[in-house]
Amino acid sequence: MALIGTGFIADYHARGLQTLAGVEMVAVVSKNIGNAKKFAAKYGIKKAYDTITEVAEDTTIDAVIISTPNKFHAPYALKFLEKGKDVFIEKPMAMNAAECREIREVANKEQQLVMVGHMWRFDRDAQYIRETVASGVLGKIFKTKGYGIHENWGPSGWFVNKELAGGGALADMGVHAIDTVRYLLGDPKPVQVYARISTQFGNYEVDDTGILIITWDNGSESIIESGWWHPHKEGPEASTGLYGTKGYANLFPTFLKTPKDEGFETIVPQLPERTEHCDQSIYTRQMEHFVNCIKRRETPVPGIEEGQVVLTIVDAAYQSAKTGESVTL
Repeated sequence: MALIGTGFIADYHARGLQTLAGVEMVAVVSKNIGNAKKFAAKYGIKKAYDTITEVAEDTTIDAVIISTPNKFHAPYALKFLEKGKDVFIEKPMAMNAAECREIREVANKEQQLVMVGHMWRFDRDAQYIRETVASGVLGKIFKTKGYGIHENWGPSGWFVNKELAGGGALADMGVHAIDTVRYLLGDPKPVQVYARISTQFGNYEVDDTGILIITWDNGSESIIESGWWHPHKEGPEASTGLYGTKGYANLFPTFLKTPKDEGFETIVPQLPERTEHCDQSIYTRQMEHFVNCIKRRETPVPGIEEGQVVLTIVDAAYQSAKTGESVTL
């Protein structure tokens, strides 16, 4: 394996890879060679570079983990795929859905694997809620409400640079909320998107406030909120509620409400304790899945399909916010 990028999220990937048998991290790349050398020393990685050229040409490297600003996701992925390497791309998969289609075309041509870092699919709480929804105990899910919001905080650096990030809080936080609810619902297809998106808090070109309404092909409607610097959030920085005709399910905090007698019964499942909201174990299971797919030559999930659906929704949301009209997909 080689790691491309040495930012905050790269540490989660490296710590996960360290635990896996038969996996060796052999190279790391950062545009700042000092950062690359520091990261390499931290994890016992032999080679540190400031360009991707050496990694791309190294035939002993099987796969790469791309954790760079969004602008570089597609061009780097295309280069590595063409050089016969499997690719893991941090979310969002690319800058837009058109770039996702390019990645799909090259991956299919080269018969290489692509995984996308929508890591909540590996969370035990999320898996429990998905299984509950699939069981039918909640009836038909007709509405969901979810969000990804930073309270009284927001990122800086490339995250607020439109050229590097493509978008703001929607591209950063909203994509998590979108993929999570889609996963919980059993991966329906979006058919319509309406959005109101704005910048309320910062002197930058990207958005820090968004409200989306997504209509799915299973008849469910999802309200998604994204934000940075908001004065309040209703729980942890990410949460989703699902409203069914026979009950309610909540992710973070995780519980169910089902009818009992003339009222409701609240069920709190016994799930593994979290050391932090974005627990390391999620990222470790994510890396384990990627490695297993490489060994077995199986299509990773979440992969190209899941990454492209999310960005199709994001593209439609920005279009809707610009025109004031809903977008039919």
